[in-house]
Amino acid sequence: MNITNNTILITGGGSGIGLAIAKALSPSNKIIIVGRNKEKLDAAAKDLENVFTIQADVTNESDVNRLYEEVKTTFGELNILINNAGSAFVYTLSENSDTYGKAFAEFTANYFAPIRLTEKFLPLLKEHNEAAIVNVSSIVGLVPGAYLPTYSDSKAALHSYTQVLRYELAKESNIKVFELMPPLVNTDFSAEIGGKENGIPPSDVANDLVKALQENIYEVRVGYTELLYQNFFAGTEGAFGAFNA
Repeated sequence: MNITNNTILITGGGSGIGLAIAKALSPSNKIIIVGRNKEKLDAAAKDLENVFTIQADVTNESDVNRLYEEVKTTFGELNILINNAGSAFVYTLSENSDTYGKAFAEFTANYFAPIRLTEKFLPLLKEHNEAAIVNVSSIVGLVPGAYLPTYSDSKAALHSYTQVLRYELAKESNIKVFELMPPLVNTDFSAEIGGKENGIPPSDVANDLVKALQENIYEVRVGYTELLYQNFFAGTEGAFGAFNA
C-alpha cells in the first residue's frame, strides 16, 4: 500500500515501538500519537514533523469516544489505525499471583481496547480507497512465555481476532489488516524481562513494518519471531521448550 500522504493514529505512541513507528512514518504522513500522559506525548512529538498528540486512555470508553470525535473534527479523516498500546505483568502462575486481576487488566488493554478502537474508527477508515489497521501483537502470541502467562494469552487472542478481521474486511472493504509480531525489544516496557540487555532496537521493528506496509505483507514476524515460526512452530511442544529454555 501507499505509505505517503496518510493520516495515521498510533496508540501508545509516546515511547517504544509506537514512537519508533511515528518517527519512521512522520516525514511523509500526518501522525496522531495517543497516550495517557500528555507531557510524555508532547516531549515525543517536539522534535518530529507532522506529529500531533491527543491524550486519551484507550481502555476508557468515554476517552475513546472523545478521541474519535477529536480526530473526526480536527483532522476529518483517518486511513491507518495502529493499535499499539498495551499492558503486561511479569510473574509466574501460582495460587497467590492474582492471575485473574492481572489477566483482566492485560486483556482490557491488549485485546478489548483494540477491538473497541477498530469498531469505532471503521466508518472513517471505510471512507478511503485504501486504508489499513495494524494490530501489534507479540512473539508470545504464537508461543507463550512462562514469565508472561496471561499477557501471552491476550496476544494470542489478538492474533486470532486479527486473522478473522482480515478475512471479513477483505470481503467488504479496501481495508488491509496487518499484524506486527515483534520479539523482545529494547524499550522501557520490556525492561523487566531483559529488553534493555537483549532486545532489538525499536527502530528495527518500525522499519520492518514500513516494508511490510509497502509490500502488503500481512503477518510481520520480526527478527526471532520469524525464526521461531519457521524452525519450531511446526511442533508446539518443541517451540514452547525452545522459547522458555
